[in-house]
Amino acid sequence: MQDIRWRAFWLLLTWLFFCLILGLATSTEVASLVFSAGLLLYYFNHLFWLQQLLDWFRKPELSTMPIGKGLWEDVFSAVYQHQRRHSRSQTQLSSALDRFRHAASALPDGVVLLNGQDQIEWCNPPAEHLLGLSLPQDTGQPIGYLVRHTDFIEYMHSGDYEDAIKLRSWRMADVMLEIKLVSFGSKQKLLICRDISQVEKLDAMRRDFIANVSHELRTPLTVVGGFLETLQDIDGAVPPSTKSYFNMMQEQTSRMRRLIEDLLMLSQLENSSILPQDSEIDVPKLLDLVMKEAHSLSNGRHHIKLESDNSIWMLGAQEELHSAFGNLVSNAVRYTPEGGTITLQWQARGQDAVFSVTDTGIGIEHKHIARITERFYRVDRSRSRETGGTGLGLSIVKHILSRHQGRLEIDSELGAGSTFRMVFAKNRVLRKS
Repeated sequence: MQDIRWRAFWLLLTWLFFCLILGLATSTEVASLVFSAGLLLYYFNHLFWLQQLLDWFRKPELSTMPIGKGLWEDVFSAVYQHQRRHSRSQTQLSSALDRFRHAASALPDGVVLLNGQDQIEWCNPPAEHLLGLSLPQDTGQPIGYLVRHTDFIEYMHSGDYEDAIKLRSWRMADVMLEIKLVSFGSKQKLLICRDISQVEKLDAMRRDFIANVSHELRTPLTVVGGFLETLQDIDGAVPPSTKSYFNMMQEQTSRMRRLIEDLLMLSQLENSSILPQDSEIDVPKLLDLVMKEAHSLSNGRHHIKLESDNSIWMLGAQEELHSAFGNLVSNAVRYTPEGGTITLQWQARGQDAVFSVTDTGIGIEHKHIARITERFYRVDRSRSRETGGTGLGLSIVKHILSRHQGRLEIDSELGAGSTFRMVFAKNRVLRKS
């Protein structure tokens, strides 16, 4: 297509040349009059087609687009082709959106599309059922107006959507929901919810079973352990040839008792929805006690040191935090070879407080770190049996941190040692002079 500017230039030049010839044949006045009349006609012609274009833009229907004459034929042709491409793109986009909605509607989980103002743009039928939404009436409504749950509002405003939250349904009795937000685009969000009532019931049955079995086993184990200790204390009661067997029996009984105690502790943490009453905890003093326990467990096989900021205290449950600190330290002692160094630190990091345990032990492969806080998860099962661990320590730490709005950070390299950090938010930190 020839450049419209050149076509206009040659048209005006041709008209000027014609008027010059006319002026030579007649007179200058006639040529000027004809030239002016031609320019005026040229000007009104452009105004006419410009008006046609504006009218079409106000009502952009392909069937009513003018064909145009002269230069404007190319203009309307270019606009028409652009409009056709735009129409095809819209059709393809609409088709893709319809396919997405049909696919999302078939999902068993609820899906809600939120705009940048957290207003509902669309949701599928499971979301309507689980959250009590109704389209199109609720389209454009802020999700916080319709899902009136304090935990959800805090979760939505926190901006931290890495983990999902669990909520008791406010519409249906005995229904537990899991809700997760996913950010995308320009401040848009995708809300995904599902009914986890059956999973929660099965999990509750598992916890109850473990708790009941643990309670039933604790008494017999205590009795057996007591008898073994009594027999070993009586002179001549245990023949020298069988003394090693008795020692092994007592060692395994003690290990089972530790396992039972950890199971009961974990069961108590999981089943208790009521948080313990917070008190001011002298963390440096508590860590002195943890340090003594670590020395006792190590029995001189490790170099253990404590670096503590005595001005930092915190709010929490002292018994639970003692257990969490102790579990991290005992793990370091168990998995650090003799002669290794274990460093305990209690210090500020910005407005937060951090308790860290750094060791020069065997380290952990990166692939195991994501699962290491699961119950009974073992990086090396044979080594875990040798060290006498129960496989529940880090799971207990995780639950205690959750009850104290804390988090666990793990840095480790195989063969180079590990650092475990318990990070407590500023609302838990106290400063003492």
